[in-house]
Amino acid sequence: MKVEKRREAMLKAVLSGMNDVAALCEHFGMSEATVRRDLRALADERRIVRTYGGAASVGMHEPEESLDTRRESYREQKEAIARAAARHVQDGDTIFLDGGTTTAALARCLAGRTEIHVVTNNLLAVNTLAAADVRVTLIGGDVRPSSMSTLGPIAQVALTRVTFDKAFLGADGVVAGRGLCEATAEQAFLKECIAGQAAGVFVLVTSNKLERANQQHWTPLERNWTLVTDAWAEAPVLARFEERGNVTVETAQVTSKES
Repeated sequence: MKVEKRREAMLKAVLSGMNDVAALCEHFGMSEATVRRDLRALADERRIVRTYGGAASVGMHEPEESLDTRRESYREQKEAIARAAARHVQDGDTIFLDGGTTTAALARCLAGRTEIHVVTNNLLAVNTLAAADVRVTLIGGDVRPSSMSTLGPIAQVALTRVTFDKAFLGADGVVAGRGLCEATAEQAFLKECIAGQAAGVFVLVTSNKLERANQQHWTPLERNWTLVTDAWAEAPVLARFEERGNVTVETAQVTSKES
């Protein structure tokens, strides 16, 4: 097979979800060196994104789901992730809750925890926490209706005035070795600002978002951080994060009552 046709076939395989080097080697009957060389060539042409141990689609800036849809989707998994994340919050902590429905679920788990201080840009979390007598500081900025969160220059400046024991971030997608992907550059940069102000970083995402590069703006995570996802995540996918050396992986079991 000519190189051009082979790489086109490999591109189609990656776009269909076959993003592991070992799987591509087996599928095409080629050596690891050849597969890696072809993936590198496709990445140089910006047709794919290279990831640790494989590749992912660059993405075409997929339309975001509505807030109502996101509230209902993967609800049981988000609640399980939130409960697991809540166990990391200790009395006396100052924490940051990022925008999103999974971090909003964490806010519900923290309701009544009066010995903590929550700083957030998540408008979904504010009413839950304030009504439960949790100390809350809302980061100002421009309101983003599709996520009911604040962002922009005012939010960025506010973040320079406070630090956190722990930050809990959401994401549209998480790719091992690359970071978090978001729909806008403002979202991606704000997450970078948040992570820079936190002693500990936790990323809360459902397993369908792992190795998902469906947006074009990125927050790199080169520091130590913890990934909290649901137990439906596939072992080979989790292994890619664990192999990085700076990522601790936790999986949350959805209870039979929820499922």
